[in-house]
Amino acid sequence: MKFNLPKEALMTVDNLPFPKVSKGKVRENFDLGDELLIIATDRISAFDVIMPNGVPGKGVLLTQISLWWFEQASKFMPTHLVENHDERVREVLKDFPHLIDRSMIVKKLNPMPIEAIARGYLAGSGWKEYKQTGKLFDFDLPAGLQESQQLPTPLFTPTTKAAEGHDMPITNAECEKLLGSELFNTIKKASLDLYNMGAKKASECGIILADTKFEFGTDANGKVYLIDEVLTPDSSRYWPADDYQIGRSQSSYDKQYVRDWLETLDWDKQPPAPELPPEVIANTIKCYSTALSKLMGE
Repeated sequence: MKFNLPKEALMTVDNLPFPKVSKGKVRENFDLGDELLIIATDRISAFDVIMPNGVPGKGVLLTQISLWWFEQASKFMPTHLVENHDERVREVLKDFPHLIDRSMIVKKLNPMPIEAIARGYLAGSGWKEYKQTGKLFDFDLPAGLQESQQLPTPLFTPTTKAAEGHDMPITNAECEKLLGSELFNTIKKASLDLYNMGAKKASECGIILADTKFEFGTDANGKVYLIDEVLTPDSSRYWPADDYQIGRSQSSYDKQYVRDWLETLDWDKQPPAPELPPEVIANTIKCYSTALSKLMGE
């Protein structure tokens, strides 16, 4: 599947005949009455800070990866996509064809107040936590594990969901108290089931899914849906399996490349962020494009 990626980054979406109801780090949401139109821009964030320049076509790649995974996830649980999704998008955006490949039309749902994170490998903040405490947040782990090592079993490590600033880890007990036992158990099981599904399919494509985050929402009757994005390079840590080696950080198909470049700078991870140079933008596009082509078997 080929997409015409723009040469200039789309940093915001204006001039649509629908009210803009919210704006996230990457996505902008528009009110269609009973539904929402979600458009992924080419903005990119790292350490919860939006970079001043974007990555041309990133929103297209993110949306297409999400749509592919939503199709797989729908076998496990309901998703927020409306029926006849592709036709509805083309109909609503017939006068804005440049937005079609970066857009989703979804049901209006009540988002859960947490980020549902599933981890299968010891990396990122989880590795930092383990080095300091010997634990993965509220989970005891065996001594002597190395960076990037596969965990004995995938773990559910939720965080708060901050509108601005940094999401903060919370224990499973705190998450259960926040959501209630029934909803907590539903989301925890769904997160681990979806992670295992994603890890298996990614492995078949030569990719390791180290960890990922999911978001969930409920309708007026309390039914739980998978929402937002799913298993994208923005929400997941993807590693090429043929380059995997325990005991070091891994090359990746996600925005870890941007984080690693930022870590070389004298930047305090607070706004304003530094501008991304052309080579970092080009390599980020390559990472995302490679993930999409491998997952779709191209």
